[in-house]
Amino acid sequence: MATSKRRRMFALGALALGAFGIGLTEFVVVGLLGPLGDDLDVSISTAGLLVTGYAASVAIGAPIMTAAGTRLPRKTMLIVLMSLFIAGNVLAAKAPDYGVLMTGRVVSALCHGAFMGIGPVMAAGLVAPERRSRAIALMMTGLTLSNVVGVPFGTALGQQLGWRAAFWGIAVIGAVSLAAIIAFVPSRPGDTGGSLRTEFAVFRRPQVWQVLTITMLGWGAAYAAITFLEPILTRVSGFDTGAVPWLLILFGVGLTGGNLLGGRLADRALMPTLYGTIAAATAALVVFALVAPYAVPAAIMVFVLGAAGFAMVPVFQTRVMDVAKEAPSLASSVNAAAFNVGIALSAWFGGLAIDGGFGLLAPVWIGVALGLTALAVAATTGAAERRTETPDLVAS
Repeated sequence: MATSKRRRMFALGALALGAFGIGLTEFVVVGLLGPLGDDLDVSISTAGLLVTGYAASVAIGAPIMTAAGTRLPRKTMLIVLMSLFIAGNVLAAKAPDYGVLMTGRVVSALCHGAFMGIGPVMAAGLVAPERRSRAIALMMTGLTLSNVVGVPFGTALGQQLGWRAAFWGIAVIGAVSLAAIIAFVPSRPGDTGGSLRTEFAVFRRPQVWQVLTITMLGWGAAYAAITFLEPILTRVSGFDTGAVPWLLILFGVGLTGGNLLGGRLADRALMPTLYGTIAAATAALVVFALVAPYAVPAAIMVFVLGAAGFAMVPVFQTRVMDVAKEAPSLASSVNAAAFNVGIALSAWFGGLAIDGGFGLLAPVWIGVALGLTALAVAATTGAAERRTETPDLVAS
């Protein structure tokens, strides 16, 4: 029993390490745009497209890659995805010019959504049904820790040894994760998706699209503030730029704790936790907008924003797997794409609001509007399901 439990923990650790590398790949470029642009002789705005291109590739590639591997065993698919992830980062590390670097980023991104879709399904299958959200949260801890520890370390590594060193480091992390997945993640007979017709049939269900909409709106609400957190803290709250890394660490601690708490609460009562986490994230945005001009309350709310925002993640992932039981990997992958669409849209709307002269806190209020809309969609969905009395689609 102890050995079996230890092996499950090692398997969850392998999945979490893969999520850590993936999160690091997505965000580490942000801290390296200057040296990267100078070395490849491109402008900062052009270098910034490496972030945009990655997010767009995640959104497009998630369903395509998952559907392409639907007949493969899920463990085999994870091995393929992590191998491509390593190849993409090696290509980025060796890139002689901007075009090759972008190609490496796209290859890595194509694996991102599919891995973050299949990984939670595998994590949930490692434990008893009543502990699945906690298992998903443990896997997602790798993603949260990539923001807390990985991105600052990767940025420092890239600044000290050159931006290529950051990508080599990520490739090594990917290789360790690949070895751990091969060694510890169990293979299960028949652990594959269904036919493409069966997989895509779940998208005829209104509940699936409602969950994807909730994910996009809820996560967009959280990221409306997160995207512009640095200028808000320095120009509105009055913090020195040197304090920002410490505040971001505080934010990271909050999101790690919130992720684990959300998984625990979702295992007890999924739908109430869905409503509660969206409401908590929206309320946190309101309070942050009101106290942002005051340094100490703003710092406290940085922690709360992280906790409330990431508490939603395992809830959304569990919910989409419930309403798409016949195709959990594909639905979960598309849900990963919905997270990225939410990030892109909220950042775009927030930028438009700032450029329109509405101030740095305008994106936070946009986040409040998105959160209230997500809560309304969730409440409407829950009410409709209670009326039709379909207990197989209601997880409580």
